[in-house]
Amino acid sequence: MDEPRNHLNTEKENSINNLKNMNQSTIQNLVYVIRDQQVMMDCDLAKLYQVETRVLNQAVKRNISRFPESFRFQITSREYEDLKSQFVISSSDNGADNYGGRRTLPYVFTEQGIAMLSAVLKSPTAIQVSIRIMETFVEIRRYMVSSTWMLDKINRLELCQMDYQRRTDKQIEQILDFIADHAEVTQRVFFEGQIYDAFSLLADLVSSAEKTLVLVDNYVDINTLNILSKKKQNVSVFVYTMKRTKLTGKDIENFNSQYPSLEVKYTRTFHDRFMIVDETRAYHIGASLKDAGKKCFAINLLEDNTIIRDITRRLELEAEETG
Repeated sequence: MDEPRNHLNTEKENSINNLKNMNQSTIQNLVYVIRDQQVMMDCDLAKLYQVETRVLNQAVKRNISRFPESFRFQITSREYEDLKSQFVISSSDNGADNYGGRRTLPYVFTEQGIAMLSAVLKSPTAIQVSIRIMETFVEIRRYMVSSTWMLDKINRLELCQMDYQRRTDKQIEQILDFIADHAEVTQRVFFEGQIYDAFSLLADLVSSAEKTLVLVDNYVDINTLNILSKKKQNVSVFVYTMKRTKLTGKDIENFNSQYPSLEVKYTRTFHDRFMIVDETRAYHIGASLKDAGKKCFAINLLEDNTIIRDITRRLELEAEETG
């Protein structure tokens, strides 16, 4: 039996049948807002993953414990009608008793649910498609943040005279660059499988440092250095870890030959992981950098600046000899 047609996206199907033609614009057109959440429909995801919708949903049912309500839910008839109205679809295009040719109402997946799909489907295509979808969700969030801020700014700029138009255009461009480079993270939770998102955020935190970067992590290895390599050229990095670390002297030497400078010190005092940026911002990280995204963990910005001083002093007192 042929795959049922999804009448919500009849004009989009030809552009998503081939992975080579997939781009962020294509994926963005498949993201809807339902129950104040950004979601994608099971039939659209099936086309992107190049499987049948029933195969995708069967794989989910076999691993249903991985997909709580916050990851995947079935939309109601009212929600489906509202969804159709967004695309001005007439009643003649869809039978009253079926849902775009389906016998049941569609399931939709949130960002966390989509990230989990790559682990369930277990194919190279699923992994690559999930990465592209996650990148698209990141871009959508950045756009929403910048758009909200810009609306207020533009309303005030409209009061300016035409003589200032050129300068205004330049200011808007600078504002957008600033938002992209300085968006502060106060709290973020990553679920199992969100390896790319976790790596991306940690790399952003590392690259935000202008002078110094201090990492407290008992378990560091080459994967940790891969994230630290995203730092700016003149930033000094200090890593505090345990002596049984998998990081070798040769690894440190090779890193410093390309990304100076890194200094590794040893301590047994700390259990949790911390990252201190320019001695002004401290983050509590729930997992070692090398394992970020493999299991559920959180990153929190520590609001109390005295904590930075306390952590720094304790590191200075408890650091062991490197020999």
